[in-house]
Amino acid sequence: MKNILILLPILILVSCNKNAITGRNQLSLFPELTLQQQAFTEYHTFLNKNKVITAADNKNAEMVKRVGLRIQQAITSYYSKRGLSKQLEGYQWEFNLVNNNEINAWCMPGGKVVVYTGLLSVTQNETALAIVLGHEITHAVARHGNERISQAAVAQGIQVAGDIFTQNKEQANKLFNTIFVPSAQVAFLLPNSRKQEYEADHYGLIFAAMAGYDPREAINFWQRMSSQGTKLPEFLATHPSDENRIKQLQKYMNEALSFYKK
Repeated sequence: MKNILILLPILILVSCNKNAITGRNQLSLFPELTLQQQAFTEYHTFLNKNKVITAADNKNAEMVKRVGLRIQQAITSYYSKRGLSKQLEGYQWEFNLVNNNEINAWCMPGGKVVVYTGLLSVTQNETALAIVLGHEITHAVARHGNERISQAAVAQGIQVAGDIFTQNKEQANKLFNTIFVPSAQVAFLLPNSRKQEYEADHYGLIFAAMAGYDPREAINFWQRMSSQGTKLPEFLATHPSDENRIKQLQKYMNEALSFYKK
């Protein structure tokens, strides 16, 4: 038990890396290329199990690919100008629209992107779609996926250590699991997830602007999103409240507009 408690902080310390773009220290316990390979497998499994709408005969699918490629080119340029092209090593970009009424889109490590048809009822235009894809792709290039699973692994490690330490003390074990698990979520994992959301908003705006899309459409999009239903209180949610997100987007706007050329 003592060895576990000693090793955990050491492991956390040596596994923290400064993100090349955001400048923030991130916990990264797993090789990025390994995560990419796993993501590629999961991505193609997902596509095989869902109806993919091809760009050849659908204007929305063609739009998804067009917007995705423009965002990709903007990101490639942004990283290249800063001498950081190596950060995108292993990326195999792919953009697909799937038939699903859920309001959702995501990007896996390595540049594998999916947009659900249900999202298009809220984006309503190409520029808003670019805002969403800029946000989702930023999660991937900022290596938020690695950070999240690393944080979860550390939290799980602490829980296992606590269980071992209290295994012969029923009341102590019950108290530990009653307090630690929800506390880890509210005090550590959820705030870090919201921090990632703000970073994705920030750099997503920049990448969309660089791709030729007006970043001011982000405000309109999130106002539409805010009307989609009841949300959890922010401190219990992985995402910021829509109100706080919009306020923060407005703070990022002047910087994003400096990258925008019609």
